[in-house]
Amino acid sequence: MSGFLDGKAALVTGGSRGIGAAIALRLAEEGASVAISYHSDSGTAEAVARSITDKTGRLTVAVQGDAGDAVAAVAVVDRVAELLGGLDVLVNNAGVLDPSFASIDEMDPAVASRVIDVNVRGPLLTSWAASRHLGEGGRIVNIGSCLGERVPGPGYVAYAASKAAITGLTRALARDLGPRGITVNEVAPGATDTDMNPQDGPNAAAQKELSPLGRFATPEEVAEAVAYFASPHAGFTTGARLGVDGGRNA
Repeated sequence: MSGFLDGKAALVTGGSRGIGAAIALRLAEEGASVAISYHSDSGTAEAVARSITDKTGRLTVAVQGDAGDAVAAVAVVDRVAELLGGLDVLVNNAGVLDPSFASIDEMDPAVASRVIDVNVRGPLLTSWAASRHLGEGGRIVNIGSCLGERVPGPGYVAYAASKAAITGLTRALARDLGPRGITVNEVAPGATDTDMNPQDGPNAAAQKELSPLGRFATPEEVAEAVAYFASPHAGFTTGARLGVDGGRNA
């Protein structure tokens, strides 16, 4: 199997499930050696890594690290560069939300701080660490959210703020890294069928109504957008935001 990422090395943070696992597989299908980072479930992460290797024949490794911890986020990047012999593509995918969907008057500040740490500080510091390894033609792809642009209801204060920050981070990084030939772009999914937000879950009907297409995305559809930004075909695209939200924010 060969593809446009032959000989390249990629890191997908939070790559042990859902969208992250689909992205890791898609990049491996295009020839990349891939590392997936995970927070705590080593068994699942190792199983995903083995599955990707079995399907593609590409080296895939799992590296533990808390995306919300400043030291760990940087250490993961350096460890991946060591294991894979460099780094060409970074996908900042790891993210969390407030599981209570609390409005601002009921929000737990500790939970909100965790959301910001993982969703904003993590990508910022991971990108900083990656910038020391990326060369000409390097790629950073940040996973945002349709909620970073438009919020249809209450209960998303910290999460929406964090994903809006990803858009600003993407644009600023594009300016800083463009002179080095490194592109930085954002993929902003809408409702996507994962174990965290299944398309047959209790809130699925309301989410489907927000999209003209009337359905959830698959993780593979989001992964295709990431693969485009990681490819040579996107060499003159940087600072861009691509919504994969079924028209939810149209």
